[in-house]
Amino acid sequence: MKHLLLLLILPITMIAQAEKYAVKSSEWLTDYDKAIAKADSSNKNVLIYFTGSDWCPPCKSLKTDLFDSAEFAALSNQYVLLYIDIPMNRDLLSTEQLSHNKELSSRLNKKGSVPLIKILSGEGKELGKYAGYSMNGDTRYHLELLEKFK
Repeated sequence: MKHLLLLLILPITMIAQAEKYAVKSSEWLTDYDKAIAKADSSNKNVLIYFTGSDWCPPCKSLKTDLFDSAEFAALSNQYVLLYIDIPMNRDLLSTEQLSHNKELSSRLNKKGSVPLIKILSGEGKELGKYAGYSMNGDTRYHLELLEKFK
């Protein structure tokens, strides 16, 4: 009986400990106009992340190395976050969202670079950007950009 109780309690304890140290997920918007309006009303800049979530290896690595990090979690509340995904699998987004993302990408990411982080003011003016990721775990340049415009 003791062993059965231990087997039931141990997983619960481990889950509670994992949640204690988990990095909070940031709130990403997917509508440009809403992001700009929110940034303008809250006196924040917009961080736009252009990605190919299901086909771009550097994008997948950057998600893990930067966006899932404690450093990003600490900085993310200084920005309005806008997520622009152009996946290969068209079932991942609605037709409307994909159309919105493609229009934004053609206007704000003319070279089609992914991953691309772009910082805009609440008025929509470009302040800075950083394209690419070498997948080596070194996110200092991305974090420097975020620190600069927070």
